[in-house]
Amino acid sequence: MLKKMVLLIAVMMTLSTVTIFAASGCKTGKFVGSYTRVDPQSDVFGDGLVIHQYIFQMTLNSDGTALQFWTGLQDFQINTGTGSPSIGSWTCRQDGKLVVTFLAASFAPVPAGPSNPLPDVSLALNLRTTLLFTVDDDNTLSRVQSRNRTYAASDDPTNPIGGTLRSLRTNVITYKRFVASDADLLLP
Repeated sequence: MLKKMVLLIAVMMTLSTVTIFAASGCKTGKFVGSYTRVDPQSDVFGDGLVIHQYIFQMTLNSDGTALQFWTGLQDFQINTGTGSPSIGSWTCRQDGKLVVTFLAASFAPVPAGPSNPLPDVSLALNLRTTLLFTVDDDNTLSRVQSRNRTYAASDDPTNPIGGTLRSLRTNVITYKRFVASDADLLLP
């Protein structure tokens, strides 16, 4: 009887140490890594003269932290504004979907004036964005839902029920793993 109890305890302890990935169905955690998605080409000033191709770069770290950067953030910031990188965290839901929540800031252009002699940017708002992904395979994530909360510059963006809740977006957007390759190094 004692052997059975010891065996049962050992099995229970082993099962309780299974990672969050197996427990929640987020595959095996192999989705951790860096992903990109192309943003549709942008007519920066709306006159057809400056067309840029931006990308989103998202990194999901094994410790549950996340980072996303949009390459358009620093483009013409004095004229069009800018933003901060999106910093956040991720978790797996019981249904196997991946939830990522980011905090970021948006800065608006400020013209030169008596209190600031040169044009600059100033904090316009903070943004809390929650994304829901399906893990399609080890190299592909599909964003199936997203929703923002916007916060005035004077409000606390870490308050999960503060700010203004925006509409739910359900358009599917695919992120692909950014894979290291030595192909360019092997060319003549």
